Amino acid sequence: MSDDPYAALGLTKTATEADIKKAYRKLVRISHPDLHPDDPHAESRFKAMSVAHDLLKDPATRARFDAGEIDASGAERAPRNFYRDYADAPGPGSRAQGFGQGQPFGDFSDPSDIFAHILRQRAQGARDGFEDGRFSARGQDMRFSLEVPFLDAARGHKTRITLPEGDPMEVQIPQGLHDGQTLRLRGRGGPGVGGGTAGDALVTVTVRAHPVFRRDGDDILLILPIGIDEAILGAKVPVPTIDGPVSLTIPKGATSGQTLRLRGRGVHTAGAAKPGDQRVELRITAPPKIDASLHAFMEDWRKTNTYDPRTAAFEGMPE
Repeated sequence: MSDDPYAALGLTKTATEADIKKAYRKLVRISHPDLHPDDPHAESRFKAMSVAHDLLKDPATRARFDAGEIDASGAERAPRNFYRDYADAPGPGSRAQGFGQGQPFGDFSDPSDIFAHILRQRAQGARDGFEDGRFSARGQDMRFSLEVPFLDAARGHKTRITLPEGDPMEVQIPQGLHDGQTLRLRGRGGPGVGGGTAGDALVTVTVRAHPVFRRDGDDILLILPIGIDEAILGAKVPVPTIDGPVSLTIPKGATSGQTLRLRGRGVHTAGAAKPGDQRVELRITAPPKIDASLHAFMEDWRKTNTYDPRTAAFEGMPE
């Protein structure tokens, strides 16, 4: 094992936490023993790299190593006068008890400490992906992008995407999906190593714009053109919604910009207590061609009426 964990990761003592994380991830991808079956030293180098990362990723243990309190394996360093103090001392840790004769646990005064130390080392090894000398690691998460139609995102839909390897994957678009939302497909990412679990597929969804509908939270917005006669006399007209057309009553004397509400006709997001509404903004539209009878009627109406819609709109403006 290298005495310098920084060197094991190709770093210096000035490396930041981000540098350490980046270097380790890079080495994991290119240095795994399974990628070098003919190299007898690949496994030992990989273990040394993992131990070095475990020591340096924790600011506390890194600081202790830099201060000389622990060695590259994370074990406590003996004080410089350790042998002199204990060589002739009676009791546990003395020469009579095996100190200096290859005894590996000379710094443990209680046998229970030895077993606690062993268990901690095994737990640490399991956290780092080692168990009984074998390495395992979870597969990498893989990112994908997917564009879906507006109505599929609003109502929910099943679709399929093709992975880089050419394999198809079915994706369930949940009801009420928002633009930019990311779906996590468990176990559909990169394969694990050494029996590790597969990574996830992360699918970021872009919702395609709709020519008629817009979305505001769980509400659907719609601009509804109406005729002059419908605005003045009132009417019942069909209105599209994300679930199909419904009938809407236009009140007498309706004006452009007036908004009517269709309760419960918006998006029902998965998990929400109730769906949103559809807000319908009215827009009075003149017929493309004014016939003679309408022209004559409006001329007569203008002669006998003095209504000016701008009076109230611009009240208080400078003259």
